[in-house]
Amino acid sequence: MKTFLIEFFTWWNGQTMGTRFHTWRHGETVGTDASGNIYYQTRGGLKDPALGIVRRWVVYNGEAEATTVPPGWLGWLRHTTDIAPSQADYTPREWERPHQPNMTGTAQAYRPKGSIVSPSGKAAAGTDYEPWTPGA
Repeated sequence: MKTFLIEFFTWWNGQTMGTRFHTWRHGETVGTDASGNIYYQTRGGLKDPALGIVRRWVVYNGEAEATTVPPGWLGWLRHTTDIAPSQADYTPREWERPHQPNMTGTAQAYRPKGSIVSPSGKAAAGTDYEPWTPGA
């Protein structure tokens, strides 16, 4: 009952009832990733009449956070590549890094030099700045 109510009233936890029904009716599982997200496409690889392409979507494991989608799956979702990472002939590019979630708002967030929230504090004003004066 709790699962039903969560799916009925929230959209940020996995899937809604509408997504569950659409997936049950029109979707086929393509694969899963290390985070437990499940990837789908239209059954039989048929093109969606409204879009003109094969519809692809993800059902998140837990909170719906787009940064949990690894690069290989993101390319597949965006139709950049036709080969899903779950297929045997998929090889990641040499420049692809392991997935890292979005750290904004956490202690591990990126804080550049000179930021007021960086551990070293705000950088002191340097002497390399010369203000412009008219007629000089």
